[in-house]
Amino acid sequence: MINAIFFDVGGTILDESREFEAWADWLGVPRHTLSAVFGAVIARGLDYQETFRAFRPDFDLAVELERRAAADKPESFGEEDLYPDARPCLTSLKDQGLVVGLAGNQPAHAETILRALDLPVDVIGTSHGWGVAKPSPAFFERVVREGGGVASSILYVGDRPDNDARPAREAGMKTCLIRRSPWGHILDIPAVSEQCLFRIDSLDELPGLVAKHNAASG
Repeated sequence: MINAIFFDVGGTILDESREFEAWADWLGVPRHTLSAVFGAVIARGLDYQETFRAFRPDFDLAVELERRAAADKPESFGEEDLYPDARPCLTSLKDQGLVVGLAGNQPAHAETILRALDLPVDVIGTSHGWGVAKPSPAFFERVVREGGGVASSILYVGDRPDNDARPAREAGMKTCLIRRSPWGHILDIPAVSEQCLFRIDSLDELPGLVAKHNAASG
């Protein structure tokens, strides 16, 4: 049975479109141009920061974040950036008596914002707070510990086959891929997606699938 469900953050519960538009504006690049380069970077399996280096070869994320903060244009997000299906899904899963958590690659300020959103979750973990980032096995080992210690009873939900589904499965967890975000639409790794327990297009689908799975397993 599934006793705990952990969600990736960016691209899974959080729509990052507005933030990438802000980066385009910050770099002085047309938004559609940055989007086109971003898609090409994802298709080639490169780190997303290579998108920014295409326009500014010496781009340093930490430095630019400091510059944006100093210019009163910090990287941020809020309730309006949550996908509409995120909060209802989390609530429904909690109502099923499951442990629900968030665990994603996020900077320090993101954890504070996520907690302020008062989402119906038991655990909020970030790469900054945990000191380890996906796809490191240590990150998913931490997810297993936070989820009760039994990997096979945990479902990890994410939009990326490379950073989410593959390493979560290697850690012994069940996996679910959601087809949204640039990664979800562009990056296809059949050998990974075919081994997922669920493949969905909306978080609205997930509570019913989990309930059905647990009913059959019980």
